Amino acid sequence: DNPVLQYPAVSTQGAVNWTGFSIGAQVGYLWAETEGPALDGEDATFGLRAYYDFDGGTGFVFGGGIQYDVGDIDLDGAASIDAVLRVGARAGFASGRNWYYGTAGYARAYTSGPAAAGDSDGYFAGLGYEVLLSDGVTAGAEILYHEFDDFDIPTLEAEATTVGLSINYRF
Repeated sequence: DNPVLQYPAVSTQGAVNWTGFSIGAQVGYLWAETEGPALDGEDATFGLRAYYDFDGGTGFVFGGGIQYDVGDIDLDGAASIDAVLRVGARAGFASGRNWYYGTAGYARAYTSGPAAAGDSDGYFAGLGYEVLLSDGVTAGAEILYHEFDDFDIPTLEAEATTVGLSINYRF
C-alpha cells in the first residue's frame, strides 16, 4: 500500500480579487517620431481610463478596457498630436497586492496643425503594473509602444512611446 500525502488547505483570507470594473485618471509622457516626412516631438499627456478585469483565482488575471489621453505634442511646428485613444486587452499574473501584465490593442492618434496629415489608426503594445493601495484604490504604471501608418499621406508613419502613472478606483 502506498501512503497518501495530505497537504493543509491554503487560506485565501485576505487575498486580493482583481475581478470587477475600474475607472481612473492617468498622467504620462509621450515621445513621437515620424518618417516621410521626418518629424519628432515630446510632451506630457493627461487622460482617463476604464477597465473590466477577471481574476480566476489562480493568479492569472485578464481584462479589457479603454484609455484616452490628451496633450499637445508639437512635431517640429508642422503638426501636433492632440490625443491618443487606446482600446485593448491586458493579461498577467497577480501576486497578493501586485499585478504584472502585458497589454496590446487598437490605438488612434488625433492630429492638428498646418501640415497635419489627419488622424491615424494603429496599434499599441506594452507592459504594466498595478498595486492595491487600500480597499478599492490602486496605483499603476505602464510603458507602451505605438505605431500609426494610416494617415492621409500614404508614406507617413509614426511611432510613439508613452510612460504613464495612474490612480484607479476598483468596484
